[in-house]
Amino acid sequence: FPSGGGGYLVASKLLGPKVGLVSGSALLVDYALTITVSIAAAGDALFGLLGTGWTFAGFTPHQLKIGCEAGAIIMLILLNLRGIKESVIALLPIFIVFLVTHAILIFGSLGMHAFEAEKVVQEVSSGLSGSLRDPQIGVVGILLIFLHAYSLGAGTYTGIEAVSNSMPVMREPRVKTGKTTMMYMAVSLALTAGGLMIGYLLLNIEHVPGKTMNHVLCERFVHELGLPSAAGTLFVLVTIVCEGALLIVAAQAGFIDGPRVLANMARDSWLPHWFASLSERLATHNGVLLMGLAGLAALLGTQGDVRTLVIMYSINVFVTFSLSMIGMCLLWWNERNKPGPWKKRLALFSFGAALCLAILGVTVYEKFEEGGWRTIGATGLIVLICLWIRRYYGQVSVKLADLNQLLKATTPSREGPSAGEPDPNKPTGVILVGGYSGLGIHTMMHALAFGGMKQFDNLVFVSAGIIDSGNFKGAGAVEELREFTENSLNKYVDHARQMGIPSTAFLSIGIDPVDELEKLCLEVRKRFPRSTFFAGQLVFQRDKWYQRMLHNETAFSLLRRLQWDGVPMVILPTRVH
Repeated sequence: FPSGGGGYLVASKLLGPKVGLVSGSALLVDYALTITVSIAAAGDALFGLLGTGWTFAGFTPHQLKIGCEAGAIIMLILLNLRGIKESVIALLPIFIVFLVTHAILIFGSLGMHAFEAEKVVQEVSSGLSGSLRDPQIGVVGILLIFLHAYSLGAGTYTGIEAVSNSMPVMREPRVKTGKTTMMYMAVSLALTAGGLMIGYLLLNIEHVPGKTMNHVLCERFVHELGLPSAAGTLFVLVTIVCEGALLIVAAQAGFIDGPRVLANMARDSWLPHWFASLSERLATHNGVLLMGLAGLAALLGTQGDVRTLVIMYSINVFVTFSLSMIGMCLLWWNERNKPGPWKKRLALFSFGAALCLAILGVTVYEKFEEGGWRTIGATGLIVLICLWIRRYYGQVSVKLADLNQLLKATTPSREGPSAGEPDPNKPTGVILVGGYSGLGIHTMMHALAFGGMKQFDNLVFVSAGIIDSGNFKGAGAVEELREFTENSLNKYVDHARQMGIPSTAFLSIGIDPVDELEKLCLEVRKRFPRSTFFAGQLVFQRDKWYQRMLHNETAFSLLRRLQWDGVPMVILPTRVH
């Protein structure tokens, strides 16, 4: 999947659209929880610096922490609505300070207690042996504990998923850039998290109410190092503040990649079609609002309890990853008769699938009442809403099928010579169409009636092929989509020429319909300066509130852009009873 798309695209293509729906719904919940977990963890880290047992204006530290966390989410919503983008240059100083302070903390802790490593290993080994001999724990109990502990780090995997979803905006060569990014993430996570956990063991760190484990480790390290009070306090303050700042930045993944998943699902008609136009401010703003408000609801619903949030988070992470692993197993099993490393890949993904399914089962079973039910309920509700939306779009398609009779009624006779290429200097009607259907012919006939048959000496058909999970089948999918779009346009051109109207066609392939159509229209305008553009828009006899939410706003979005560019465009109604 060189164009990215993440777990939703993998599950949709390899296991079917409805399985992909489950994966996409789980991802939407996860990206909302990415915002909540990041902000709640930042709040725990920063408020830990203030200690406990104090009040301000009658509010307890916990109440103030929840208020500040809610304010941080609202602030991020407003900043993203304004289109702010975090700059790597601006974040670089914070990240460098984070790396330096944590390198000092980790390597300093290991260096000062290296002589105790053997003792710690013996204690861990002794404890493990005792648990294995305990009939109430045993091998199964140890395995369940390990899987559950592993699942609590599931939030880190959302970064991998975010890389997959962000492939379209990566620097070329995108696949290599994506692989390199994932490698850096894996190595940095292993060194940092592994080093901190070893530090907890060597310094015998235990949980202290009101403080994070890193905070306790940092204070113990400063104390044992014997730094002066002011220098030690400054080191702790800088280390924890940098952690909190990076956690707030991490919440941006939900605002950036959440709308991308919305767009992918919208292209497959699981969500309102206008979510697919990420280049449109309205679509992007609604996606940001949806993710931000969902994150805010999760924060208030759990009162910022990171443990509960992480449990909720881990369930959906492993839902998505389990489906992805199973899909990849199926892919390589189907490749078994072809030359290549199918056995190694099948073994790799089989192990991954078994691990993810085991973690998912253990987490749901053990933590269902602690927050698991909320995640399952929220994901299930999204699935039901998406099924209803897809069913509605199907019903509209059935109603539009009557327009296909227009193809038969207006198909011209093949007798006599057809018209040729259009003259760029003559009046031209430009028709925006999709696949060859009665809907496109309906728009064409209305455009001719609108201007009068004699007003336009030429017709130009414009279409943008949009990549979605339905037409993406691998590296050759773009060319297949291009061929399909070109064939559809050729049918429109032939139809018009048989009517005696010179015509031609323009096409583009991409992931955002408004962007692609705007570029095409501006290109056509240069070639045919006396052109008028026409697009169709569904109009319902009994307009309902949800119809306005569900139907594509591509025509109106394009109209706004072309008006700004000084290009005339007319939206023609297609009436649906």
